[in-house]
Amino acid sequence: MRNHPNLPLDELPIASRQSLEAPPAEPIIQAQTPETTPVEKKPLDRRRFLGGMLSGAVALVAAACGRDRATPTPTLRPTATASPVVRSSIPPTPTAVAHKAFLPFTPRDGVAVAEVPPPVDTLEPTETPTPAEPTATPKPPPTPTPEATPFPAGAPSKLGFVVARNEPTLFRLLETKAVAAVCTLELDANFAAHIKQTSPSTWLIGRLPHLEQIQLGSLDPIPAARTFFNEVMIFAGDEKRRPYFDAWQSYNEPVAGSVEEMKRLADFEAERTRLLGDQGIRSIIGNFGTGQPTGPGDDPFELWTHFLPAMQAAKEYNGWLGLHEYSAPTIYHKSTRENQGRYPGVSPEDTGWLTLRYRQVYNQILKPANLAIPLVFTEIGVDGLVGDREGPPDAAGWQDFQNYWRDNGYGLWGPGAYIEQLAWFDEAMRQDSYVLGGCIFALAASDGWQSYDILGPAAGVLQQYLSVHAPA
Repeated sequence: MRNHPNLPLDELPIASRQSLEAPPAEPIIQAQTPETTPVEKKPLDRRRFLGGMLSGAVALVAAACGRDRATPTPTLRPTATASPVVRSSIPPTPTAVAHKAFLPFTPRDGVAVAEVPPPVDTLEPTETPTPAEPTATPKPPPTPTPEATPFPAGAPSKLGFVVARNEPTLFRLLETKAVAAVCTLELDANFAAHIKQTSPSTWLIGRLPHLEQIQLGSLDPIPAARTFFNEVMIFAGDEKRRPYFDAWQSYNEPVAGSVEEMKRLADFEAERTRLLGDQGIRSIIGNFGTGQPTGPGDDPFELWTHFLPAMQAAKEYNGWLGLHEYSAPTIYHKSTRENQGRYPGVSPEDTGWLTLRYRQVYNQILKPANLAIPLVFTEIGVDGLVGDREGPPDAAGWQDFQNYWRDNGYGLWGPGAYIEQLAWFDEAMRQDSYVLGGCIFALAASDGWQSYDILGPAAGVLQQYLSVHAPA
């Protein structure tokens, strides 16, 4: 779920000849800073420095006259950083004093004259050598992707996906013929048709993408159900889509904070199930978030008893129950298989408070009420938003827990470790005949949810798993 023109070569000032009246200055070459235009992600052109030319004459006994060339004043460039002075490698000329000659006198024809030594050849200035171009440090080869140990063949999978958009990876996974369900906010008719043509046995579940959170405190359930019915029928009743969608969700993760609010939600779900059912369209009710509903008293499953009218309507109209189950830092957290290592196994007797919580609901509430209707997990996975957990405090999706898994014995390679955990939940679902499937959140996730996305290596591992867990 972010160009540098070539630098001009400015002429560097060169020291002029100096009069015998003044001491010659040390030759200096001053690098004039070229103007640069900083632009992201482009390499800077190399700067080139020009060598200075040094001219001069040997001072003789007689004073020679010279002429000066004024040193140009460099133009200030507001965006450039001042460069340090570059000094010539030629040693400075010794300082001379005008009208003095420290030379030996020898008599010549009785007259003392200065003996002038033979002239010294003028030194040619040595050009400052250009530094050798640095050798680029070779990049280390990329770390190879670990090869996951292939999963062995097993019973047909009940795993599926939540998909936010049309993504080619989805269809490669569907080609295994092992994807149990797809929940999607992409309601394009051609997209839906392609899913069913690729994998006819995959359950396709639609959800309106623009719905806001339901406000149960002020909800008037019957009018609200009719409003929802009219909105969803634009898609569910469309003849181009109707042949491909198997069921429709309503509001996502409603939270009932009291008995009264749960009763309003039950009335809403029952009414919209009946309205859609009369048109031959299946509803998925509930779609409660992880650990919900709970409370409000000491009995964590008390509110479920007030949702039974909706369960009854769903049973009459061939509807399904929708739940979300997540945990973190591993998918085993707060289940009866917690802290049992990387391969904890699972049995029909295992339960939990986050993942495998559904078994408590069915065993304690729905089966005794004869309302054990088919169940679809419209979202499953690892989610750092659950409370009371270990691991990085700011972690969200499974990608944020990869280092934790490596450091705590759950697998050195994150994508493979995640698919192992999902395979554990898949095994649990296969042990319960009333479970139709569980949709991993997410494949091709919406913006803001990228740390949950299984696109990439994780999808490749999952494809291998599904390929050996397809129906015969």
